[in-house]
Amino acid sequence: MGLLSNRVDRDSLKPGDHIYSWRTAYIYAHHGIYVGDNKVIHFTRQGQEVGTGTVLDVLLVSSGPRRALVPCSTCTPPAEGHGVVSSCLNCFLSGGVLYRFEYSVSPALFLTKARGGTCTLAISDPDDLVVHRANYLLDNGFGCYNVFKNNCEDFAIYCKTGLLVLDQRTMGQSGQAVSIIGGPLAAVLSTLLLLVTTNVYGMAATAVGVYCASRYAADIGMRRDVMKVSVEDLTRRLETGALRVVEPSLLALAPPAS
Repeated sequence: MGLLSNRVDRDSLKPGDHIYSWRTAYIYAHHGIYVGDNKVIHFTRQGQEVGTGTVLDVLLVSSGPRRALVPCSTCTPPAEGHGVVSSCLNCFLSGGVLYRFEYSVSPALFLTKARGGTCTLAISDPDDLVVHRANYLLDNGFGCYNVFKNNCEDFAIYCKTGLLVLDQRTMGQSGQAVSIIGGPLAAVLSTLLLLVTTNVYGMAATAVGVYCASRYAADIGMRRDVMKVSVEDLTRRLETGALRVVEPSLLALAPPAS
């Protein structure tokens, strides 16, 4: 891996790695946890990698991987009621390039990544615990898929860190989602500078600053609205709907995500 790319070879993979692959035209990346034996566990919207329930799906689905006419004999379809699936590495990559998500990066390196969804300041848990979480969620699910609040990257980050955003009304852990929101926000704020200045360089600097600041503040390694939740407790909370609202007592107990 290098400064500009997290690309890796298959031979370097080990169980517990958080991997991803960009889809057509780099519109989005699909994330998962490599669990060994050439298998990846990942979160989908009932078998579909993305889905918003809006017209945006036309663009997203058209850019996604093409399904094979003959189902792969080694891949496990999503269980009824949830979209966590097990796929062979080839099907997960779907012809794309393999990348490994980085953890415990420095703030400087984090900010050099122009696009979210490639690294985090958060610390990863031991690999055996990561694989345990992924396998447990394969059997029990990860809640309802939401492209902005509970997507494949959120799933992989939870498996790696055990950290969960307590208030499901807010943005999830996904760096891709933060980038999608942070970009337009930066453009709007920089455009507002036209009311007071015509300095193009100042506008550009403001836009870049706002974008970087939004990504940094929203990173799972910096947020304070998260809590370490065991995978067994997570499924109980999902069943009872306890994650839909913030519990003040839990927020007070939430440790710094550093």
